[in-house]
Amino acid sequence: MDQGGQLDNLSPILSDQVLVNGTAVPLTLTCDGRLRFLGQRQRCLAVEKEVLGFAVEEGSRIRIKAVVEEREGICCCGNRGDLVRESFVFEPLSEDSLALWSQKLRDYIDSLGRPKRLLIFLNPFGGKKSATKIFSEDVKPYLEDADIQITVIETKYQLHAKEVAKTMDLSKYDGIVCVSGDGILVEVVNGLLEREDWSAAINMPIGMVPAGTGNGMVKSLLHAAGEPCCVSNAILAVIRGYKHSLDVATISQGKTRFFSVLMLAWGLIADIDIESEKYRWMGSARLDFYVCPFMLSGFLLRVYIIAVAPPLGHSLYYNGRICFVPAPGFEDYGEPVSYHCKPTDEESPKQEESLKTQQHGYLGSDVKLEDMHWRTISGPFVSVWLHNVPWGSEDVMAAPNAKFSDGYLDLIMVKGLPKLALLSMMSNMNDGSHVESPYVTYIKVKAFILEPGTRVEDATKEGIIDSDGEVIARGNVTYKGNQKPLMAYDKVQITVDQGLATLFAPK
Repeated sequence: MDQGGQLDNLSPILSDQVLVNGTAVPLTLTCDGRLRFLGQRQRCLAVEKEVLGFAVEEGSRIRIKAVVEEREGICCCGNRGDLVRESFVFEPLSEDSLALWSQKLRDYIDSLGRPKRLLIFLNPFGGKKSATKIFSEDVKPYLEDADIQITVIETKYQLHAKEVAKTMDLSKYDGIVCVSGDGILVEVVNGLLEREDWSAAINMPIGMVPAGTGNGMVKSLLHAAGEPCCVSNAILAVIRGYKHSLDVATISQGKTRFFSVLMLAWGLIADIDIESEKYRWMGSARLDFYVCPFMLSGFLLRVYIIAVAPPLGHSLYYNGRICFVPAPGFEDYGEPVSYHCKPTDEESPKQEESLKTQQHGYLGSDVKLEDMHWRTISGPFVSVWLHNVPWGSEDVMAAPNAKFSDGYLDLIMVKGLPKLALLSMMSNMNDGSHVESPYVTYIKVKAFILEPGTRVEDATKEGIIDSDGEVIARGNVTYKGNQKPLMAYDKVQITVDQGLATLFAPK
């Protein structure tokens, strides 16, 4: 048995003869975390990437539980292939060797900083209502292999996850995982930031497993690492324990605040996102399906509007104004204007309640907005879209240049778009090339003010302000929801706090 000197990454932490299928073969754990089985059929496992955990079984055997890439029937670290869970069993030749292998493997895995206790939020109502099945069949087996203790909470109603996050004992967990769409993530972040100990709470790492309608955050995380957006890649990012900081935007109106991690939309994009909720059962395809009436004309359009989508029988254009602090390199957009964001004169009971809940929580970025250089652009607008991450859903790359923690929001503004050009622009959203349209302005901003107005063709009708898939403000004669919006359909202000939250993310 060799516990050789650690001269370089290839030097052994432990090297010994073990039995594999009754045959004695050399087994080595190297300093760079590679577990090498030698002999006729050589295997190499990268512990950090491929080993989930291990178990000591009866008969002095050690079972390595791994996830490997399969290609042509051979499993080994190296080129990308389909991920499969697989076990590798070996038997040390003595009790001392068994104890030493167990200790060295545990010490190395523990040194990786992986989570050992996770709180799992499971949203059984999101998307295609498949989260329970996804968890039991595709998530839980990985967590069991990694020997992670889990507490599972099925959300029962809207804001349930927020209530739990706001009061949970943080010391009991190493992270939170949302098996859902983006909505539960938003609830968790808002709950953590409304705590008295918010500055410590927001450091709790949060993981995402795609089981909802949009799944924009997890798509953004996995795509940035060059990985497909699937359940196995998502839960592996959690198990491996890699982390990435995330900007958090504070949307405020008077003394009412909402914390956003994904996006804010107003105009056409908000209409499509919110009014297509009736087709949630279709998953992310609901967005493509619901925009169909804009691609039709004449009789077919009228039939579609009457039979399927009455809320979309309106103009593409909205009056309004935006003000923003441009990031370096975007100072020439718009016209100069002085900062002025006056709180609304009257606060609704909902706003007063929000103030009470947040009086000891996070109050937003402390940047002095009046000292910044503001610019302004007036409507009419087709759409105004602010994005914190690249993907708005699994098939909509809204902001291809967005970064997770650069301290800026990506502003995608659409003006003057003819209805006939809408199809082309919408079809290009799956790869982000819509931002190259002559009707699209795409810049980065540090702070932002939206002053929403009425529809151009009917001043009695207003729009929707949508943040992270939820209506935060609703104007007159528009989409009717079950709950009263958090804010009035009036001026809202958005600021960004760089890298405030922490996500589990691929390396």
